[in-house]
Amino acid sequence: MNNKQFFLGIILASLIGGVIALAGASYLAKQNSATNFTDKQNTSLVNWLADDKFSIPDGINFVASAEMVTPAVVHVKSSISVTQETQRGRDPFEEFFGFPSPERSPQSREGMSSGSGVIISEDGYIVTNNHVIQNATKVDISLEDNTRYTARVIGTDPTTDLALLKIEAKGLTFIKFGDSDITRIGEWVLAVGNPFDLTSTVTAGIISAKARNIGILRNPDNNLQIESFLQTDAVVNPGNSGGALVNLAGELIGINTAIASRTGTFNGYAFAIPSSIVKKVMDDLLEFGTVQRGLLGVQIQDISPELEEYLNEKISVSRGVYVMDVNEGSGGKEAGLQKGDVIVGIDGTTTFNVAKLQEMVARKRPGDKVEVKYLRNGKEFTANALLKNLSGDTKIVKKELPKVATFAGITFEDVNQSLKTRLKLEGGATIITLNNETWKKSGAKTGFVITSVIGADGRYKITGADDLISVLNNNKGQEVVVLGRYPNGQEYYFEVILE
Repeated sequence: MNNKQFFLGIILASLIGGVIALAGASYLAKQNSATNFTDKQNTSLVNWLADDKFSIPDGINFVASAEMVTPAVVHVKSSISVTQETQRGRDPFEEFFGFPSPERSPQSREGMSSGSGVIISEDGYIVTNNHVIQNATKVDISLEDNTRYTARVIGTDPTTDLALLKIEAKGLTFIKFGDSDITRIGEWVLAVGNPFDLTSTVTAGIISAKARNIGILRNPDNNLQIESFLQTDAVVNPGNSGGALVNLAGELIGINTAIASRTGTFNGYAFAIPSSIVKKVMDDLLEFGTVQRGLLGVQIQDISPELEEYLNEKISVSRGVYVMDVNEGSGGKEAGLQKGDVIVGIDGTTTFNVAKLQEMVARKRPGDKVEVKYLRNGKEFTANALLKNLSGDTKIVKKELPKVATFAGITFEDVNQSLKTRLKLEGGATIITLNNETWKKSGAKTGFVITSVIGADGRYKITGADDLISVLNNNKGQEVVVLGRYPNGQEYYFEVILE
C-alpha cells in the first residue's frame, strides 16, 4: 500500500465515523425530547425481552388457577366474649322480672380470632378448621367482594380439626374437590387464604411430602385424632388456617391447617389436611351432623430402631406399621390380626407409616370392610376386616340437627345442647341471622339466646325455635320484651314492636 492509498483510507474512515456520530447525536436528541415514559422506554438501548419470548410450560399456569379459586376462599372471623361484672346498686327491673337491666348487666369484651374458609357448594356450605371457630359465640364470613354473612356451625370434628359452616346464599363460586391421592411430591400447588387479615392472598410452592404426622392434634377422650398432612413450602401464615390448597387445575386438594415454626410465622413448611379426609368428614357432617369413624381395633406404631430397642427384638422389615396389640371384639381381631404383625397395605394402597394407615381407615364408616395386607414371620397375608365404631358395633350415629325457623327476616335455631348445659338452660332459641332493622335498633344481636318473651298477656317461656315463632306470631303488632342470654352468660333484654 502506497502513501496515497493510506491517506485516502484515513479520510474515508473519518467520514464514516462522523456520520455515525451525527446519527447517534440525533438519536439521543430525539430520546431526550420524548414527552412520556412510553417513548422513553421504547427508545431505550436496553434489550428487553418481548412478550413473544416468553411461554408458560403446559400445566404451569398460576394465573388461571388463582383466578378460579380466589372468589371461593372466604375470610372467617370468630367472636369470643369475655365477661366483666359491674356493680350499680339496686335494680328494680331485676327485682320485678328476675333479669338485670342493661346498665346492671355484666359488661362483655369481644375477643376475635381470624382465619379462612373454602366454599364447597353454590348454596353456601363452607369448610374451615375447627380451631378457627372453636368456642365462638358468632362466626362472620366475608366474601372476596366484601359481602358479609353470619354463618351457622353445622358440625365440627376436633379429631381432624375440621368444621362445616353454612351461610344463607345462592349461586356462590365454589371449589371442586380434587384427588389428594394422585397428588405427587414435587407438584406445584397454590395456598389461598387471609394471612394477617390480608384478604385473598395467593402463594405458590410444591408438595414437599405426604402423610406427615406432626403431633399437633390431641384428643384425650378417645385418642382418635388423624394426622396425615400434605406438606408444602407454599408460604402459609396465621390467618391462612382453613384456607385452600389447590392444584394448578384449581381443584381443592387440601385445607391449610398448620405451620412448622419456632417464631409463629412461616419458616419454610406448612401442612394441609388432604382432600380425601376433608370430603369424607364434610359428607358425614352434612348427612349425619357428626363424623362416622370406622375402627380397625388395633394399637399400632411405626417401625423404627427405637421400637426395636423398646421391644428388644429385631423386626424383619424396615418399614411398616407394627401391631402392638389387638382389641377384643374388634374387626381386626375377627380378621385374624395378631400382635407382632406388620401392616403394609390397606385396600391396595401401601401404608408404610401410621399416618397413612389412619388416613385410609378414616375414609371409611362403621360397617365398611377393608382389605388389610400384612406380614407375619416374613410371609405376606391378606385379610378382610369389618370396621366397627367405638361401641363395638356397626351402627351409624346420627346427631339430631337443631330446628331452624324464621320470622320477619330473622333466623332462629334451637339452642344447642352444649350451650344449654353450660348456661344451665332448659330451652331457648338462638338468633342465627338478623336481617331486620327494627330488631337491630332495639338491641338484638346474632348469637343472643332468647329464653322468654313478655307480651300483653304475660310472660312466655321459650323452649325452642318453633315455640318462639308461635309466640311472635301471636303478638304481631304489639310491643314485647325479649329476654335471654349471650353465650358468655351475660343476661340481657330489649323491647321491640313486632311487625
